[in-house]
Amino acid sequence: MSAGTVLELGRSAFREQRWTDAYENFRNADKRDGLAATDLELLATAEILAGNTTAGLDSLTRAHEEFLGAGDVAGAARCAAWLGMQLMNVGEESQAGGWFARGQRLVEELSEPNAVQGLLLVPLGLGKLYGGDPAGALQVFSQVADFGQRFQDRDVAALGLLGSGQATLMLGRAEEGLRMFDEVMVAVTAGELSPVPSGIIYCAVIGNCHLVFDLRRALEWTAALDRYCRDQPSLVAFSGQCQSHRAQLFRLHGAWTEALEAAAAAQGLSTRGDPQALYGGYYEQGDIQRLTGKLDGAEASYRQAARSGYEPQPGLALLALARGDVRQAQQMIRRAAGGADAATRWNLLPAVVEIELAVPDLDAARRGAEGLADFARESPRPMVQAVACQADGAVRLAAGDAAGASESLRRAWRLWRELGVPYEAARCQALAGRGCRALGDEASAQMYLEAAHHAFLELGAAPAAAWAASLLHEGMVEREATRVAAEPLTRREGEILQFVATGKSNRAIADELYLSEKTVARHISNIFLKLGLTSRAAATSYAYEHGLAG
Repeated sequence: MSAGTVLELGRSAFREQRWTDAYENFRNADKRDGLAATDLELLATAEILAGNTTAGLDSLTRAHEEFLGAGDVAGAARCAAWLGMQLMNVGEESQAGGWFARGQRLVEELSEPNAVQGLLLVPLGLGKLYGGDPAGALQVFSQVADFGQRFQDRDVAALGLLGSGQATLMLGRAEEGLRMFDEVMVAVTAGELSPVPSGIIYCAVIGNCHLVFDLRRALEWTAALDRYCRDQPSLVAFSGQCQSHRAQLFRLHGAWTEALEAAAAAQGLSTRGDPQALYGGYYEQGDIQRLTGKLDGAEASYRQAARSGYEPQPGLALLALARGDVRQAQQMIRRAAGGADAATRWNLLPAVVEIELAVPDLDAARRGAEGLADFARESPRPMVQAVACQADGAVRLAAGDAAGASESLRRAWRLWRELGVPYEAARCQALAGRGCRALGDEASAQMYLEAAHHAFLELGAAPAAAWAASLLHEGMVEREATRVAAEPLTRREGEILQFVATGKSNRAIADELYLSEKTVARHISNIFLKLGLTSRAAATSYAYEHGLAG
């Protein structure tokens, strides 16, 4: 096969988004006759998308040099810009800065303006965006978009619009920012953009939709990104971020096993060519570990997430709360919320309310709830309404307004149910149960609390199940308390509890009952959840205290 034929195979594979085939053919052609600058740029892109970042950076450097040799200053500057952004992506800030500086020097040599000038403004805009100057970022990204439109460079125009949407969101204008995201996603889904800008935009838009509680958009664009990744089997870049977004949706919808699987996939892909998946992969894993009571594991996961450079909040503050260190939780969430832009602060406010109520600092909790209410008035989307109503109900309940709390909590519960978010729906039911009890309606309180307890058990949310169980027990008369204490277990679970109380291991119990060890472990986990226990020693004590030890 001639070198020309191999080269055409590489170009064809690139057009068809078969990244491994593309770079293998380009490499073969390069070994035979070398590659021109434009083909080296395609080779670099294919390598980066397939997860071969180091090779891609080398090829992009060669492309830069070839463009310079051919006198194509704009092409050389474009490669410099993308080298800088790829190096930023992997945490090589000094090298990235060097390439951006070279790109800027090159564009100064251009005799006429060029779209690459807009591309080289992107890092400046990002610096302002994440440096606490969203207004300055909006100004820069507007210039980026102008360059793209002026020179009909769709990639540059789209990156400018994306950055403008993010800055607008951070300035507190959520609806305007979301409209910008919708507009830029039209270009992505229509296939108008190059693959790297497309992936950047997909992941950024989905992350920002979650930030402002727009579950509908997050679902829609995550499904689109999932299809985008599935259609490119050799794609590694952006696939990890897709998995972390999937993990977040699975977590919200109560599919926690699937969420952990997606988070693990994101972690794996973060080391294979998608470093931006590091945060989401470990943060989502940490959240599920926290909700299921695996607090040490959650701390380890949050620490891994922090290696990305992003602080794992509000998870870390809620972990401190779960451990009973309410003052530490309060300090953490106040610091995080105090230094946040408007959009990030909205995302933190539900945790602010929960933690301040636990302290308790009712005034601080009320301010947090009022912030969410203001957001809900501006952006009346279902999930925003749900978090605002839930916060309002929790604050009213703590303030002694049980009637007002019940109304807000029932509305929040209905919204969470419609959104398919079972954990938050169950929390609303538990709080509504407390409200009914405060109003003297014990029958309704028991109904709400039993439903919440069952939902938490179904999810495997051990700490929340124990909390709901404690609320159930608080309001029971002695006869009911005895009944619930003695009868929550199935016959098989009762048998296994007796064996646990004698000190038998899972293997010994399995042999005794002709069960698999895995089945025994599952029964013991259910026993712990139902009784609100966390250890075999506690189960043994419970068995003896309630006459269940045989």
